[in-house]
Amino acid sequence: MEDMLASLSTYGYLILFFYTLGGGMVAIIAAGVLSYAGKMDITLVIVIAAISNMLGDTLLFYLARYSKQEFAPYLKKQRRNLALAQILFKKHGDKIIFIQKYLYGIKTIIPIAIGLTKYPFMKFSIINVISAIIWAISLGLCSYYAGDFLMRVFEGIKKYPFIMPLIVFLLIGGIVLYFKKATKKS
Repeated sequence: MEDMLASLSTYGYLILFFYTLGGGMVAIIAAGVLSYAGKMDITLVIVIAAISNMLGDTLLFYLARYSKQEFAPYLKKQRRNLALAQILFKKHGDKIIFIQKYLYGIKTIIPIAIGLTKYPFMKFSIINVISAIIWAISLGLCSYYAGDFLMRVFEGIKKYPFIMPLIVFLLIGGIVLYFKKATKKS
């Protein structure tokens, strides 16, 4: 048991780092709950998540900006989502860099869409760093302080396992419907 907890502490931070490169909302929430349970350190969780999230969005921006030719084949199927991201960027401006951190489903496409524009790299980087720090602190601390509640919810899901697939289905269905509506051809 002690070996498992030790490996969870060691590999948990590594998993958190790689998962938050591409967003990782679920990972930081899980790490916050594990911190509440005493298996991880909340300060380290927040620092790792912020750095990783910032690096991931910066990498996506950089690839879209400076490696368009090599990156283009991966974006073919994402044209409509890129168009939506461009519209959101035009509508919300700099705020979308912060907002996208909390939007599941488009959080990886927004930095790409911004990278395809002439938006200044330095300005993006500064806003991205601040946004990643706020994102990591808010989700890390919220999940840490809601740890008891979230652990009780998890226990309830273990008692009634049919609930989780239903929740996932509804969540994915809602996201798909939103994207279909938002990217609908006029």
